[in-house]
Amino acid sequence: MKFLDQAKVYVRSGNGGAGCVSFRREKYIEYGGPDGGDGGKGGNVIVECVDGLNTLIDYRYKQHFKAETGIHGMGRNRTGAHGKDVVLKVPVGTQILEEDNETLIADLTELGQQVHLLKGGNGGFGNAHFKSSVNQAPRRANPGLEGEEKWIWLRLKLIADAGLVGLPNAGKSTFLSKVSAAKPKIADYPFTTIHPNLGIVQIDGNSFAMADIPGLIEGAHEGTGLGDRFLGHVERTRVLLHLVDGSGLEDPGESYKVVRGELKAYGGGLAEKPEIVALSKCDALTEDLIAERSASLEASCGQKPLILSSASGLNVDRALRMIVRAIDKDKEDAANQVPAPEQEGWHP
Repeated sequence: MKFLDQAKVYVRSGNGGAGCVSFRREKYIEYGGPDGGDGGKGGNVIVECVDGLNTLIDYRYKQHFKAETGIHGMGRNRTGAHGKDVVLKVPVGTQILEEDNETLIADLTELGQQVHLLKGGNGGFGNAHFKSSVNQAPRRANPGLEGEEKWIWLRLKLIADAGLVGLPNAGKSTFLSKVSAAKPKIADYPFTTIHPNLGIVQIDGNSFAMADIPGLIEGAHEGTGLGDRFLGHVERTRVLLHLVDGSGLEDPGESYKVVRGELKAYGGGLAEKPEIVALSKCDALTEDLIAERSASLEASCGQKPLILSSASGLNVDRALRMIVRAIDKDKEDAANQVPAPEQEGWHP
């Protein structure tokens, strides 16, 4: 299944059914009169968060969704049936935005959450509705109201507790494949990962979700490389694991600064998230090189980096335990945040 995290779709609610003009004319019925029924209500447009989906690929091949029109009213005071609703099923973490792709309509973060996006038009009144003592044979009925329509954007942001960031080919996908059952594509060239991957990690009885996104390069916020659009998938994380390639030709300290600069340029609170810094691929380095490059990285990030090797398993479990502690601390801090009491207005 292909990964698609953004789609533009057209939605339209159903028109209301028209009211009916009808009269009861039966030979042996003494009293006739108007008996036209009302039209049925048009269908609504609903967006529902369901289980079993992790991509918006369903909206790659179908972009138009229209609810049914209400059935017209009929004689003998028969009201038309309501039109069927159209339900757009999306994965957890989907945002609904206006056509400008900026104005947020709703953020679906819980399973089963529903948003009534567009309301169907009301059905028109039949002529029986207009009957009165001074107008006993009305010959008018209302048409149904028209439905609403608009273009919307669906944008998926993965729900994960921890995120992996770093330059291309820093070992992020290798780390994810080592600690979870995820099977991302792994190769020895930059930009092997071209779409986000999600894995479930278990350590010491704890379980959390980890997201791996394509690598960032300098100028990603301006569209260089694959850009920074995929950073939206780590916006919801509680902690970032920043992997810096220790086996490359670049200075680890400068590599760290490049990625941090892109996180700040993107915004979304990524630069303020708790961060664990690790020097990766250390199995290919000598002790002297590890000490030298670790010192360079420490001078740039302000903390002692973790010496890591996904291939050999060096400090992999330690990194996971550090992530678990950071997640628990963030949850505790969030629970301890008590909203400030509202100040009462002035009273005489």
